[in-house]
Amino acid sequence: MKLLTPLLRPSRLTPLFSDEATLQRMLDVEASLAQAQAQCGIVPAQAAAVIADHCKVAQLDLGALAQAAAGAGNLAIPLVKQLTACVKAADDEAARYVHWGATSQDIIDSGLMLQLRDAFTETEALLKDLLAALAQQTARHQQTVMAGRTWLQHALPTTFGLKLAGTLDALLRWQERLKEIRPRALATQFGGAAGTLASLEEKGPQVAQALASALSLSLPDTPWHSQRDRLLEVGGWYAGVAATLGKFASDFALLMQTEVGEAAEPVAQGRGGSSAMPHKRNPVACAAILTATTRLPGLMATLYASQLQQHERALGGWQAEWETLPDIITLAGGVMQTSLELIREMQVFPEKMRENLHITHGLIMAEPVTLKLAEHIGKQAAHQHLEPLCHRSLDEGVALQTLLVDDALIRRYFSEDEIARLLSPLEATGSAPVFIRQVLARYKESL
Repeated sequence: MKLLTPLLRPSRLTPLFSDEATLQRMLDVEASLAQAQAQCGIVPAQAAAVIADHCKVAQLDLGALAQAAAGAGNLAIPLVKQLTACVKAADDEAARYVHWGATSQDIIDSGLMLQLRDAFTETEALLKDLLAALAQQTARHQQTVMAGRTWLQHALPTTFGLKLAGTLDALLRWQERLKEIRPRALATQFGGAAGTLASLEEKGPQVAQALASALSLSLPDTPWHSQRDRLLEVGGWYAGVAATLGKFASDFALLMQTEVGEAAEPVAQGRGGSSAMPHKRNPVACAAILTATTRLPGLMATLYASQLQQHERALGGWQAEWETLPDIITLAGGVMQTSLELIREMQVFPEKMRENLHITHGLIMAEPVTLKLAEHIGKQAAHQHLEPLCHRSLDEGVALQTLLVDDALIRRYFSEDEIARLLSPLEATGSAPVFIRQVLARYKESL
């Protein structure tokens, strides 16, 4: 639905998979095929030039092509018919050589490879911007202390910088994976009717190499008509990077809850409002991100199911990929773009974070107190002594510091000042600064 494109697919990846872009990339393959065969002495050079000159999507009747595809079973068959008719009108002899030696799947799959190459280029740029924005915010909030949460409950103090560094760390790994995937995934598809290139006789490998060179794609050892692991890997990368950002969006939305109020999405006219409640400021960016990441597992399940393709050319599995993989890529691209805008302009409220550290009356620091006491009486005994004091603090609404000061065993080992220091969350972020420095250093190395 195009009405939802700005919400769910706002990145530059989306137009790469439009109907026009898909058909143009298929035409690019047809043009390159004719030129490769001319280079190998199979097609007259003049014919190849005429064919290439007519491989323009503007010359196609897209409505008629779509209707014809319903009967043909794929887009390539009616595309070749329209292209042949266009070429024939200009040069009857050249029309004989349109789509020579290829099968429909060669054109569709190789066209998809060209689209994926374009998508990878845009994705690399978008990921680079995301990493830069995250690194900047991570450095800015290295010392922004907040409550760490496990099982959605206060655990121990952490920093917002470390929270961001975790996402940055994951995205750096996704960046490495993308570099690895690109040369492995971007391979021509050219096998002819049954994957043997029999129609080209002994010149099959020569034409395949010339076609791969013309398209600037790698030449695989075999055609991969029914071996779809490349597309599964590509889909998995996009779904995976979106999941990483979905985790970030989920956490961020929880920080935006009224009762928490530690962060907020960027402010803009009309953003996050409600049709009924004028006071609302909803996490709309997080909602868009989570909408996409909720859909992606189901789409990936389709790609996994599509690995079961029959014999040399598939019935149903290949066809199921046509809409699925572009959906995964464009939804993930939307997640990346929306996340970038959120991270760049997000609002963070350190004062509220510090305030929330104290809502449990010091209980968030119970573990550090336990460990210090354990140095004197042992871990198990210290835990058994602190646990009922914590329960009293919760049940009676009394500050843990008050109970500790009044406790004879605690006072045997710690003064009031020492107890106050033990209960200070600002001094209890452990190795968070070290972890942040390590991730930021790796980011700088990646530049």
